Amino acid sequence: MESTNEKTHGYVWIFLICLIAIFFISFFIGRYPVSIELLLKVFFSKIFPISKTWPDTIETIVFQIRLPRIVGAMLVGASLSVSGAVYQGMFKNPLVSPDILGVSAGSAFGAALAIYLSFSIIGIQICSFIFGLIGVLLVYLISTKVKEDPLIGLVITGVLVGSIFTSLTSLIKYIADTNDKLPTITFWLMGSLSSFSTRDIKAILVPISIGIIPLYILRWKLNVLSLDEDEAKTLGLNTGKIRAIVIICSTLMTAASVSVSGMIGWIGLVIPHLSRIIVGPDYRVLLPTTILLGSSYLLMIDNISRTLLTVEIPLGILTSLMGAPFFIFLLLKNKRS
Repeated sequence: MESTNEKTHGYVWIFLICLIAIFFISFFIGRYPVSIELLLKVFFSKIFPISKTWPDTIETIVFQIRLPRIVGAMLVGASLSVSGAVYQGMFKNPLVSPDILGVSAGSAFGAALAIYLSFSIIGIQICSFIFGLIGVLLVYLISTKVKEDPLIGLVITGVLVGSIFTSLTSLIKYIADTNDKLPTITFWLMGSLSSFSTRDIKAILVPISIGIIPLYILRWKLNVLSLDEDEAKTLGLNTGKIRAIVIICSTLMTAASVSVSGMIGWIGLVIPHLSRIIVGPDYRVLLPTTILLGSSYLLMIDNISRTLLTVEIPLGILTSLMGAPFFIFLLLKNKRS
């Protein structure tokens, strides 16, 4: 047992090293080339008194364009992955994710409505969170009425509630101004980090931190959610309180991510499954692994989106094209699980 724990914790260190490597490699990817030597000089110049021998354009590219985008991809990838992982444990359903539970669709409608009403970024986040919370609560309350097969009922209810919010989002697009609001909403719904800035990081850093830190601290208690209610109570844990924390934290993270990046699907479904295959279901190791894998995955996808073609490909398209076949592969390889 001890060797197994050492092995799973070893994976966490490996994924951390991989994330750090992808983080630095991402600075070299783009239309404007930046050498390793120049990048190190620009970074160290903020700490040490190094004489400036490079144009201001380099600093703008590194600190105003690439750094916010890289950090944004890591934050969004981690938050969506963690949300999917804890939702799957809480609802005891491997098919659950922020997309299927109606959280993403509800958050998307809230953000689209806020964009249509010309709200600020804070207003978009608040509106996105409110409708994301409404979405997951509707799914949960309706699915509890399904007695025959609660798991299937949860998925079907999520699809139906998500469809309602998607229809409402389409209505917003239909009545939006075609010259101003409609292009913004349409492109935003496809998911992108192209306009990510330092202001966006400041806007999502607090809600994502508020969501992810409590879940990380309580990660060992999340294992209890996979037990029966009576078994959990014998351990002296308040499962209702834990579920409330999971719903609020996960919805807050999803809403914050959706409000700045748009709809980026499949991450909350595929990454938690991949993490379980590698390190197992123990949330003490599963959660940090999911954070690192989710950050690395979306960062790699974003790098592909801005270099594959002459025009930038929306992230939602790439995550669907790569996520769906990969999930099919996981289903075929792990039929029983």
